[in-house]
Amino acid sequence: MSKKMVSYTLDTLPPLTAAQCANLDRIAQLQVRGELQVDTSDIPELTDEQFKAAVKSRFHKPRKKQITAKVDADVLEWLKSQGRGYQSRLNAILRREMLGALNVER
Repeated sequence: MSKKMVSYTLDTLPPLTAAQCANLDRIAQLQVRGELQVDTSDIPELTDEQFKAAVKSRFHKPRKKQITAKVDADVLEWLKSQGRGYQSRLNAILRREMLGALNVER
């Protein structure tokens, strides 16, 4: 049994019902007055052990920051000789060293 995939764009979305509009207006007014409170009482708190065991998602992509760095000419030539992506390769080498240093410290 296959299910039909339904997709919408902003142009093809069905219009909101009067009840949906009223509910959105009510929520917006709660936010404006600062009365919108989220009940988190049913969410268990995480322990320190759980935080320590947490891992980044495989979809996590660290934020890049542009820098200016001076490297030896022969190092740069070697990186470039490996093919396209020498900056990414340099980042990977630095990350490997960083992670290795962090593992030693722990």
